[in-house]
Amino acid sequence: MEAWDPQNLVLPEVGKLRRSQSEYLDHHFNTQLDVSSSSTPGSCLLSEWTDHCSDYDHRLRHLRTTLMELTLSWISPSFRAKASLANLKLTLSASSPHGTALQRLLAEELPRLALQLDRIHSIRQYVETTLRLEALVGDLEDAVFYSENHCTGNMFTKFSTSLTSRVLVVREERLLQAIKAMNDIEEIIVNVEKSHRWHHLLVSVDHRVDKTLAVLRPEALVQHRALLASLGWPPKLLTSKVENGGVSKFPNTLLLMHGDEKKSYAQSFHLLCALQQLHARREARKFKTSGQQECEMQLWAIDELVSPLAERMEYHFLKWTEQPEFIFALVYRVTRDFMEGVSDILQPLIDAARLTSYSANEAWVSAMVHILSGFLTKNVFPTLAERYKEKDMKLEVIPLWFNLVDLIVGFDKQMQSLLRYETCFLFPDTHRYSKLSRGMSVLVVFCDRPDWLKIWAKMELKDGWKKLKAVLKDARAWQIDDKHRVDFDVSSVCGTFLLSSREAHKAPPIAESALKIAQEMMDRCETLPVILARAKFVRSTVASFFWYFSNVLLLHCKNAELSPENIDDGVALVRACESINAARYIESKLQEWSDDVSFLEMKIAENNSNIHGKDKCFTSDCFFGEEIKCLAELETNWLMEVVAVLLRQFENLTLEYNHHLDDYIDEDQNTTPNGDPAMSGSLIEALHALKNHLNVLMKNLNRNDFLDLWRSVAEGLDHFMCGSILASDVRFSRKRSSLFAADMQALFLVFQPFCARPQAFFPCIRDILKLLKMSGEEVKQLLLPAFCKQLGGLPSLLVFARRVD
Repeated sequence: MEAWDPQNLVLPEVGKLRRSQSEYLDHHFNTQLDVSSSSTPGSCLLSEWTDHCSDYDHRLRHLRTTLMELTLSWISPSFRAKASLANLKLTLSASSPHGTALQRLLAEELPRLALQLDRIHSIRQYVETTLRLEALVGDLEDAVFYSENHCTGNMFTKFSTSLTSRVLVVREERLLQAIKAMNDIEEIIVNVEKSHRWHHLLVSVDHRVDKTLAVLRPEALVQHRALLASLGWPPKLLTSKVENGGVSKFPNTLLLMHGDEKKSYAQSFHLLCALQQLHARREARKFKTSGQQECEMQLWAIDELVSPLAERMEYHFLKWTEQPEFIFALVYRVTRDFMEGVSDILQPLIDAARLTSYSANEAWVSAMVHILSGFLTKNVFPTLAERYKEKDMKLEVIPLWFNLVDLIVGFDKQMQSLLRYETCFLFPDTHRYSKLSRGMSVLVVFCDRPDWLKIWAKMELKDGWKKLKAVLKDARAWQIDDKHRVDFDVSSVCGTFLLSSREAHKAPPIAESALKIAQEMMDRCETLPVILARAKFVRSTVASFFWYFSNVLLLHCKNAELSPENIDDGVALVRACESINAARYIESKLQEWSDDVSFLEMKIAENNSNIHGKDKCFTSDCFFGEEIKCLAELETNWLMEVVAVLLRQFENLTLEYNHHLDDYIDEDQNTTPNGDPAMSGSLIEALHALKNHLNVLMKNLNRNDFLDLWRSVAEGLDHFMCGSILASDVRFSRKRSSLFAADMQALFLVFQPFCARPQAFFPCIRDILKLLKMSGEEVKQLLLPAFCKQLGGLPSLLVFARRVD
């Protein structure tokens, strides 16, 4: 690069200079003299510019040298890489002219290289993550064990004597520091689980954190208990009479806190909530990883309130084991009296801790229910269950067991009434509500002990059967009220009747009694919190009870001894109607119950648990499907039995009519006023008996079943009369045809009260009457070979047409 020479400089034109340049020149060259090279300003300015140019020239030389060095440093590896690739190409070309080795390199070696690079990257991430976790776990252990080793004083003594404010502040700071460290650790673990499978690292960290939590949680709980003790919790469970004769409420320590006490309790409450929230988060992650379900947890802070109360109440419980109503009354009263403090003091603290899924009232009530269920499980039900196994003690245990169950059912309703305005009941979420209901019912003791549930179900079933037998002893249990024996509605012959009440079904009172007993069984188990346990109980009690009752209905029908010989007085038919109506009514009620949401849930729970396996008896989509099927079969079978008895009696009474039809055609045959032949005398008794039986059935049988019955009777008579005529060899003269038409019109009149056009239900007889009304030419036309060929042969009615004169 050549040196800069001022003599060779060509100045630009004045008009092409920038404004800043013009101002600079005007500032340094005010006169013509300043422009001369010998002037002082000009020489100084020239010297300054020369120095600047030399400096810039030096910098450019240094920059060029640096760029050259960088370029050479890049070109050198590039040349080496190029040479290596060239050598590799020559090697590959020499070993394989067709390039298969290069393809193998690209297909195998390069992916392996990529995997190795990825492995190196993973190792680097693993090391960095391990170092971060080690640092956080170390900080956590330092915070916890430092707090354990350096905080003096007995934690179980009164707050005012040992837990000074300074020690309390130090412990709270250490606890907050530990919680923050565990939250940071949990964040890293969650991220690692999403992107990596470092199982051993996570297990190691979880083990150390759990070990630390095992120390931290008891320390925090002990600190909280000491604070509660200093506040005077739990209060005494003693009250005195007030002036108006009532009983005063228990003193509520929560409402008596003020100033520093309230502030200290709030801080301790928040620390426990934060620790529990962290614990719940860790447990949820572990359960999710292992495929298990997370269990609903109580609030630790509220459990610490309930625990000392439980110790005081248990003293009274043990004195009242023979009077359990006092136990339930005490628990309900304590729960209700402290509800105000729980709602006003604890709920704002829970909201401030951002525990959005928790309610103070729910947690309080659930904890009190847990106290009572725990005492019953430990001290009451085991004794009763053992005594029930002894034959001599069963009769004594059953009323005690029932009394206890009744108290539990009433207590559950009382406790739920305390939460009637909670969002879980106003806008229930299915998953949360199912968990909450488990903690709101003392009946949970039966869900945890299936053997006790089985004993209870046996007691309920025996008691229900005993009640039913007492009702059966009353002769009025099977009687159908006369006011409900209404006439048949002809307008509804083409459809079915809507039967809703017992009166509409014409069911006897015994059916209503059976349903009432079953309903009482279901009411007792309504608050069973586990759906599957409730389904088992209903299967063992209500379903079994209706199986027994169906046998009662069957036996009642069999005792009627239906036969063509003993139905003339109508007693046997009425007894059959009573059982059929009862079966129809109970069937409709069971279908109605099965359509209820609670029974749909139980059926779904059974299907999901596969409790019945591949048993064909439980494949119905309806909860009471098998019981409904059994009752429907009983109803259908005995309807057909009644139809068969009516048809057999009609056949017996018309034997003479069918076999000796010629003997009743003579010159002295009675005629109607119009000159037409009157009906045959041998048919009068059969039609009269049929009419009487149908009238009895119409008054005593429910409308839907009677509709099916008289149609079945009509169909049977149609086939019977047609078959009898076709089987005989009698030829039909005009006179004989008129007599047969009169007989059939009399038969149609028997069914006239039940439909507008009874002949429509006798298609075979109707066709025969049409043939008898045809002229001789029309009959001959039917017998033509061409017409018979179109019909595919010679139908039976055309055979009968040959006998028409």
